[in-house]
Amino acid sequence: MGEYHHNIDEKGRLTIPSKFREDLKDKFVITRGLENCLFAYSVDDFQKIVSELQKIPFTKKDARGFMRFFLSGATEVEFDKQGRINISSPLISFAGLKKECVIIGTGDRLEIWSKEGWDEFFNSTKDNMSDIAEGLFDTNINI
Repeated sequence: MGEYHHNIDEKGRLTIPSKFREDLKDKFVITRGLENCLFAYSVDDFQKIVSELQKIPFTKKDARGFMRFFLSGATEVEFDKQGRINISSPLISFAGLKKECVIIGTGDRLEIWSKEGWDEFFNSTKDNMSDIAEGLFDTNINI
């Protein structure tokens, strides 16, 4: 959980908050996410996702397309001594990462956003959260 702001440097290095480093262990997987951000998973969690994707028949066009999109960008990364990771240039380009990045915890993964992308997403959805929550949650859950 949480939202953190860090700058990506000219070499594509981004510091991951120490709170998240403990959960990700020494190595983890970063890939293209949805809404033009990057997803980061522990190696174990990523393998579970791959296992689930492999259950979808390859004869389905949408399944092939999603697997290409999601898996072709996947890269195993590890932290340097300063707690930074190196993000590949195709992933930097996909997410539009320029300088300031927003790193958020979403339960089972991290998401890495450009500041502009996060602000746009957040501002476009914040006023609809009560409607979204009403449609997603059982009436017995109190938030």
